[in-house]
Amino acid sequence: MPETRPFSNEELKEMGKRNVDALIEAIDVGDLERAKKLAQRMYQEDLAMHDGLIDWIAATLSFIGRHYGDEALSQALREGCNAWFQPIAESFAHAEARHRAKMLAKLLRGHMMPIRIEEDDEKYVFIMEPCGSGGRLVLRGKHKPPRDYFKIKKPQPMTCGKKDFPVYCAHAGILSILGIEFYGAPVFFEEPSDNIGEKPCKFYLYKDPKDAPSALYEMVGKKKGSSY
Repeated sequence: MPETRPFSNEELKEMGKRNVDALIEAIDVGDLERAKKLAQRMYQEDLAMHDGLIDWIAATLSFIGRHYGDEALSQALREGCNAWFQPIAESFAHAEARHRAKMLAKLLRGHMMPIRIEEDDEKYVFIMEPCGSGGRLVLRGKHKPPRDYFKIKKPQPMTCGKKDFPVYCAHAGILSILGIEFYGAPVFFEEPSDNIGEKPCKFYLYKDPKDAPSALYEMVGKKKGSSY
């Protein structure tokens, strides 16, 4: 009789384990080589899932931008970003500067790329090199055929005043706008580079959010000190 079950029950059980559980088990029994392989497997599988979701978001936003225009696109971004960003913004608003820096690092590490963090007396600057999201889409050629993801032609608040702006990256301006509207001061600002993908964007986290300069507000169509 031909073999109809290529996997044993044990193999199926092992295949269904979470990567983190398999990794901890390997460390607990001292199998460091297996632990290293599992760590690499976890990274590769998570990166594939991450990139798939980024593509999904960019394709959906491209459809909205092409068929319904910039205003609908801006509203869709506000609605989508607000769903996950408001709880984060609330946590940032009630934390001291050191903890906010740790929270932003935690948020950005989800893109699984190296982060350079600089500090001066008034702020932290976070730089992902390379960018793990919108910049990664550009580097992967997703704004060229056959995908041709949408670019926002007109400079406006959601593009931080830039033209021909990759659609996925427009969430940066929206997050800055939402932070200002929630609390009257930014949670953090992302300043897009002038060559997305090739040069990294910068995230500014001010130790006192009220110290953020007027130019960063103006970049997203806001005025410092206004009531929102």
